[in-house]
Amino acid sequence: MDFPPFDLRLEKRYYQLCKERGYFEVGAQGQPFALMMPPPNITGRLHIGHALTLSLQDILARYKRMDGYRVLYQPGLDHAGIATQNVVEKQLLAQGVRKEQIGREAFVQKVWEWKQACAHQIGAQMQELGLSCAWSRLRFTMDTGLQRAVRVAFKEWYERGLIVQDFYMVNWCTKDGALADIEVEYAQEEGKLYYLRYGLERGGVVVVATTRPETFFGDVALMVHPEDSRYQHLIGQRAILPLSGRSIPIIGDAYVDPNFGTGCVKVTSAHDFNDYEVGKRHHLEPLVIFDTHGILNTHALEFAGQERLKARPAIVEVLQAQGFIEKIEAHTHQVGKCYRCNNTIEPYISKQWFVKKEVAQGAIEKVKAGLAQFFPSTWRNNYNAWMEQLRDWCISRQLWWGHRIPVFTCANHHQFVSIDDPTHCPQCGNLHLSQDPDVLDTWFSSALWPFSTLGWGQEGMPEELFSARDLQDFYPNSVLVTGFDILFFWVARMLLAGESLLGALPFKDIYLHALVRDEKGEKMSKSKGNVLDPLEIIAKDGVDSLRFALAMLSVQGRDLLLSKESIEQARHFTHKLYNATLLLSKRAQELGTQAGESMLGAYARSRLHATTKEVRQALESYRFNDAARLLYRFLWGEFCDWMLEFLKADQQSATIHALIAVFKDALKLLHPFMPFVSEYLYHHLEGTSLENAPSIMLAPYPKNTERDLELEKVFEAIKEGCTAFRRLKVLLGIARLPKGFIQSPLSLDSQALGFIAKLTKIDCVAMVQNKPQGALSDVGQWVSVHVSLKGVDVRALQERLKAQLGKLEKEKAKLNLDNPQFLAKAPQALLENLRARAQEIAQKESQIQNELTLLESAKDDHV
Repeated sequence: MDFPPFDLRLEKRYYQLCKERGYFEVGAQGQPFALMMPPPNITGRLHIGHALTLSLQDILARYKRMDGYRVLYQPGLDHAGIATQNVVEKQLLAQGVRKEQIGREAFVQKVWEWKQACAHQIGAQMQELGLSCAWSRLRFTMDTGLQRAVRVAFKEWYERGLIVQDFYMVNWCTKDGALADIEVEYAQEEGKLYYLRYGLERGGVVVVATTRPETFFGDVALMVHPEDSRYQHLIGQRAILPLSGRSIPIIGDAYVDPNFGTGCVKVTSAHDFNDYEVGKRHHLEPLVIFDTHGILNTHALEFAGQERLKARPAIVEVLQAQGFIEKIEAHTHQVGKCYRCNNTIEPYISKQWFVKKEVAQGAIEKVKAGLAQFFPSTWRNNYNAWMEQLRDWCISRQLWWGHRIPVFTCANHHQFVSIDDPTHCPQCGNLHLSQDPDVLDTWFSSALWPFSTLGWGQEGMPEELFSARDLQDFYPNSVLVTGFDILFFWVARMLLAGESLLGALPFKDIYLHALVRDEKGEKMSKSKGNVLDPLEIIAKDGVDSLRFALAMLSVQGRDLLLSKESIEQARHFTHKLYNATLLLSKRAQELGTQAGESMLGAYARSRLHATTKEVRQALESYRFNDAARLLYRFLWGEFCDWMLEFLKADQQSATIHALIAVFKDALKLLHPFMPFVSEYLYHHLEGTSLENAPSIMLAPYPKNTERDLELEKVFEAIKEGCTAFRRLKVLLGIARLPKGFIQSPLSLDSQALGFIAKLTKIDCVAMVQNKPQGALSDVGQWVSVHVSLKGVDVRALQERLKAQLGKLEKEKAKLNLDNPQFLAKAPQALLENLRARAQEIAQKESQIQNELTLLESAKDDHV
């Protein structure tokens, strides 16, 4: 039977066949199991972080599906308000068109066109990862049904007093508008500290240090610590603002750090979060000095009309010219940046919509009560700490793309929320209505994802993608798998939304994986040139290699250090499995595969059951790396390296039959990790193909049964004996031995001794009670093996080993690692290589010393 190596082109063929047959869709039977895909943004190409999240999810989905569960693996895409609008705006600007020129309706239509093209591309990329999602249920966060769910949630929270509109100090991006606290990223910058001179009404000068000199136009007070003896006498006096001559009070407040700058600070309550709170305590009226685009207003005198950061050098120049700057120092500080466009964030007072922090109280209590489990568990403490400090969530965004806030106002100024687009004011009947121009924060709709995709809030709508029982069957979801970096962006918001709107937390288990970094532990970036593109890896090495490598590296709580070598290791694993299948099928053709008793077959089944139990335990506790390594250890380290080796000593048809059965079950264990290679090899051993037979993914996942521990000990002794005899033969330089001797606490029968004899090319292996006189020995846990030294020149062997030690000593000296001057000047990379070689030399020296000790002992005994 022709059996060529696995062709990577088969991955797409197999995937398409399974998809067309409906294997990925929700089954009719079994206990429900649901997991929701974190919907990728419709802004481009999937990256390695997506590949990790989705691969781990699919491993669970395939495992549970094979284990008899009714699996819903929900796929989706996110509209990504700010990011997507930025992409489409840039496309228009490249054509010389601003969005304002075509208007809101036409711009939104352009974004929908982008979505149609991009969604198809991302969907194809997700399928290249082999994801067994229920594709017929694909949801987009701007679907009609999900838009309705968003309005239902908004209305419920609004009517419960949990959504309010008010003037707040918010994080403001002059390009993208209001941002929530966690959407601000902080970067360390080398800036300057400007020391400004403020005159006093009663005479004299006070100096104030600031990193933002342009904001002094908005100062409403100067502030000192009430116990600072340098300035206590100034509290209650007034200072004169530079350039404008405006008079402002000097106040005392314990917020001031006397050690920062001069100990006297300016209060700009309209443009600083802390100053805003100070201003409220002291009843200071905020003074706004620039608009939403960062353009200075008339309070900035001759600088009005200029962008605030661009105006800074000119403002500083004028202040210096008029003697208002005492000095300027270099200063390193943290600067808030917009997480989407990298603009410098400004604290800004703005009228926005907010979800009040009280919405999260139920989720906080239920997580503390243990109703949701975090993996690794340390993330529970991070979640609890952040939620305890929760602030009101700013949910309005000054965008055109997104869920329009469902708040309407009539000509008589009556404001109301409506799920459906209203035709008149419910209070006065007025027909002239306007809708709030802002859209909701993208994370608002994402917070509803665990249940909006199941039909929540869409009662009465056509049930094209969900059934009436979905919410009952699949909420709460079984598990959430995502990256720890969106714990507060997304996970926390889903928890509070699900608990608040449905009365139950949306997940039982929350698995948060770490980041994928390069092999040196550095973050991947295009500028560093260390990015590994998952689609390029798939094209070269196959999706199975990528998935298995990612799983092998997914240690809970640790970053994944992904390298090309780890991908190649996984690819070599697939080659090893192919060669094992080839050997088994050839032996089966030669000997046939008749059922019957086989010592080796029984041992293989016992080890398979042990591995099955451990793999299941690892998957149930989301230890993906352990599950992958257990499979690697069994299939390569045990089955290929030993069990197939034992075939040389056991050519029974029953043994081939048993090993093929074990290997097929092992392929089932492997299938969730490597769906395509396992499919190909399984069908070859079955004598079928996917074109004419059901997929391996429909086979039951193996269950662990009783092990034969005594038989496993016997085979451990056989392996130990083989290794020991081979080691002694290498030491003695002998290819074949007439006789070898074994001591063991186990009862090794003739078949066990026959395995050792045939695999080590020893004519006869005999059990003995005591070590034979004049024998070279190797002592292990289960066996001690002995080889007669009769006719062997022990002294010649010793001289050869001592000569090897001498060569190693000379090589070690040439490394120059005991030279302080060399160590001080040598490049770090060179030193690392030399130290690694020194470690290899030390290990080799230790091995030779052990061999010399063995020979000395045997020589004394022989004498």
